[in-house]
Amino acid sequence: MDTVDRGLIHALHIDGRAAFRDVAAVLRVSENTVARRYRKLRGAGTVRVVGMVNGGRLGYVSWTVRVRCTPDAAASVAKALADRPDTSFVYLLSGGTEVSCTVQAASSQEQEALLLQKLPRTSRVVSVSAHLVLRGFALPSGWQGVVALSPEQAARLEPMPVETSTAAVELDDGDRALLRALNRDGRATYAELTAVTGWSESTVKRRVAALRRTGVLQFHLDLPPAAIGFRTEARLWINTKPAHVVDVAEALTRRPEVVFAAMTTGSTNLLVAVNCRDATDLSLFLTERIAPLQGINSMETAPIVRTIKRAGSLLL
Repeated sequence: MDTVDRGLIHALHIDGRAAFRDVAAVLRVSENTVARRYRKLRGAGTVRVVGMVNGGRLGYVSWTVRVRCTPDAAASVAKALADRPDTSFVYLLSGGTEVSCTVQAASSQEQEALLLQKLPRTSRVVSVSAHLVLRGFALPSGWQGVVALSPEQAARLEPMPVETSTAAVELDDGDRALLRALNRDGRATYAELTAVTGWSESTVKRRVAALRRTGVLQFHLDLPPAAIGFRTEARLWINTKPAHVVDVAEALTRRPEVVFAAMTTGSTNLLVAVNCRDATDLSLFLTERIAPLQGINSMETAPIVRTIKRAGSLLL
């Protein structure tokens, strides 16, 4: 990739629906060049913009799930999980015998159906553990690995800020159709969105803006980290002294390798996802960048063997 490709990727990471003319102005190239580069990256499967629903704004809760399987079953279990509309970030870990994923559930009944009824019914699932996500510190949208623009350039592409209200948002059938279409293609045209909702184009534009403003709709860049040189991914489960958990989490969010960090329930209280250049870089991250932090009791590291699903959707 050249500087235009990297700049385009960073721009879409900031705002997946940024107008190509605005990206072109920041990159100082033509709008046609930006559109052509996007089509090339999209066609090669390198870049995809996904409209994701923030379940927290709808009253959902997030769980991180670990499923240990017999060696012959992990791939099929991972695919079954990836096919669910309530899952995201489904990975094969630890030599292909463990699956990790994130689940959003609207009710305790939904949680029980997945965690207590469906998965354990197959004898090839050895164990299932689920941990409630209590607080997020770093999210994929803030990953520094994609940074290619200057702070001044990035500021010109920042979308409107999200409202701070915590009240749950109600959706109607038109909203659900709109969100499903944007999940399939976050850069779907307004004409395409008009066709699936039956609304006028002005109504579609107004509703997209409203859903973004309330934080229900978020646009994520679905990008394989290896495409920009980060070939080693891992998940870490960290046990931290309660008095230090926030300090450790906030220190980790300042590391460019960290793509996700959250406080969870369970025997470990921090879940961290990292993208590193290679195995040596991961080793340095573990021994020189995390090890000096005060308050860490223990840490488990699981390299990601295969990504089955990154961005996901909710069943709306």
